[in-house]
Amino acid sequence: MKKHFTKFLVGFFLALFVCGCKNNIFQQEKSFEELTTVEEKVEFQMRHLTIEEKIGQMLISSYRSSEMDDTLKNALLKNQPGGFILFKENFSNYEDTLKLIEEIKSTSKIPMFISIDQEGGIVQRLKELDDDLVTIIPPMSIVGEKKSPELAYQLGKTMAEELQVFGINVDFAPVLDVLDTADNQVIGNRSFGTDAEMVSLLGNALAKGLKDSGVIPVVKHFPGHGSAVIDSHLDLPVLTKTKEELLTKDLIPFQKAMDEGIDIIMVGHLAIPSITGNQEPSSLSKALVTDFLKEELSYDGLVVTDALNMGAITNHYKEKEIYEMAINAGVDLLLMPKNSTKAIEYIKESIEEGVISTESIDCSVRKILTLKYEKLKNNTLPRDMLGSIEHQNLIDAYFK
Repeated sequence: MKKHFTKFLVGFFLALFVCGCKNNIFQQEKSFEELTTVEEKVEFQMRHLTIEEKIGQMLISSYRSSEMDDTLKNALLKNQPGGFILFKENFSNYEDTLKLIEEIKSTSKIPMFISIDQEGGIVQRLKELDDDLVTIIPPMSIVGEKKSPELAYQLGKTMAEELQVFGINVDFAPVLDVLDTADNQVIGNRSFGTDAEMVSLLGNALAKGLKDSGVIPVVKHFPGHGSAVIDSHLDLPVLTKTKEELLTKDLIPFQKAMDEGIDIIMVGHLAIPSITGNQEPSSLSKALVTDFLKEELSYDGLVVTDALNMGAITNHYKEKEIYEMAINAGVDLLLMPKNSTKAIEYIKESIEEGVISTESIDCSVRKILTLKYEKLKNNTLPRDMLGSIEHQNLIDAYFK
């Protein structure tokens, strides 16, 4: 009897101990709303996201419409992309554009990169608004002629403040390509000029203006399109420069950006055989992205591809192959996959086949989430910031 009673007591207290441990475990798992640090939020998401949702965080999708139709809504809800890029077709009037962007954001349980190409000159999507006169930013070649880092900084600040009227938090600017040939078809007056040190000084001042005013700048197009004569929208440029030539000119602005803590670098679709040993596009090359950019140049921020619908890569690689090569190269964000649903399916399939590792996905997603919870702002600025007197006075003072 005594023996049975002892067993009972042991079993009873063991059950209490196990139950207590379980309760402690449950108590330790806070809801996301209770979390306070960036690290806690990131690790919570990493534990709870499915593999499809993790892949989705690596995609920046696009859709050319000024309203949230069922096709867009269903795609966003299904794929949960990490970001969305706006083009001129997404802009109508102030009210409808603001509504569209708010609806896009509302489909995601994780903050989204709402991005845009707002460089100035011929590339500034915001000027497509029907009913508001936004501040028109001159081409960067004209800014380069002024040789004023203070002007460049104020232009970055102006751009950021007007983007934030709509809650846009990422700008694919500035262009840090050093113009190196009059035959350049893709950069032209988008560059600050031909002097690498001046491009570096002005480009990084503009990036700082964006960043200080709440918009994440994305410097582009690493390692430099300035001497390319083929437009990468159409086909793959192949640069014959040596690594030493690149380091002493084209890469100077990018190295300065890294020194100043740039969060995202866009890698262009151009081949650099002197670095990669072949004619693979930089955006898909492990030798360029991981071995050179991340390891040799010690860059630890996010890497985004140029748009994945450009002829430089679509003319030479199949869709699934593009995703595999980019991720295995060390890229973190895939800009404008042909179809986000299909991209997730292809990448998941490649993981199951052992072509892409889950570790590489987790590494990128952890970095993406960290930047989002550290830097993304969820506020918008008032409408009267668009084309404000202060902004217009800046333009008039330097360019009129």
